[in-house]
Amino acid sequence: MRADKQIEQIEQTVESLLSDPSHRDNPLRPALDELYGEFRGLLHQIDRVTRISDRYQHVSQAEKLSLTERYQKQLRQLEKIARISDRYQSMMRDLNEALKEASTRDALTGIGNRRMLMERMKTESARAERLHRPLTVALLDVDRFKSVNDAHGHEAGDKALVEIAHAIVASVRDYDLCGRWGGEEFMVIMPEIGADEAAIVVERVRQAVMALDITAGDTRLALSASFGIAERRGGESVSETINRADTALFDAKRDGRNRYKIAP
Repeated sequence: MRADKQIEQIEQTVESLLSDPSHRDNPLRPALDELYGEFRGLLHQIDRVTRISDRYQHVSQAEKLSLTERYQKQLRQLEKIARISDRYQSMMRDLNEALKEASTRDALTGIGNRRMLMERMKTESARAERLHRPLTVALLDVDRFKSVNDAHGHEAGDKALVEIAHAIVASVRDYDLCGRWGGEEFMVIMPEIGADEAAIVVERVRQAVMALDITAGDTRLALSASFGIAERRGGESVSETINRADTALFDAKRDGRNRYKIAP
């Protein structure tokens, strides 16, 4: 600020000397006039450069602000996309779990379906073969189930199947797997035990089925089931084990139903 006042005082002094008529003939006047002109021109250029610099700084600051705002906007958009992506992935995981559950669960009873039973049989059979451990499978068929549907309708039949499924689950061991094999047939996969021990579990299931208190209208349904039991043989395939259990089930049906047979 002090320098500006000094410059202003010098300008006023020079302008006063140049405008004074008494100095018109002074030999230094033309040189002073020329020097002062150069000085004014230089000040004009400095002022112009200053204004340009100010405008540039203003534009630069505006651009920086604009870039920051655009960055913040894009950042917000990316965060929104990330949240949407997270929700989408969560939905896809839930959907995949639901599809997997639907593909391995029986829609009526809620227990495993044929697909799950076959996958588990393959896994347990391979494990039993590798570790030389016992594995037993039992097939259950509800006796005279067609008569239930014919006499009381499919709604009563479906109710009976649901209750039978619950009875099986409640009667087997915690690490056994039971599922609906198809129609009124069920399967129980029993790792780590042979046929004789499995027969104890099967008998418990048979008693539980007989004890079910299911009514259709005013009629109590007298239900029973027949069982075929097969202990896996070394080197035997899954299909061979199941076929032996199915043959034993047929023998139980033929011998009067409501009983189990162990495959030789």
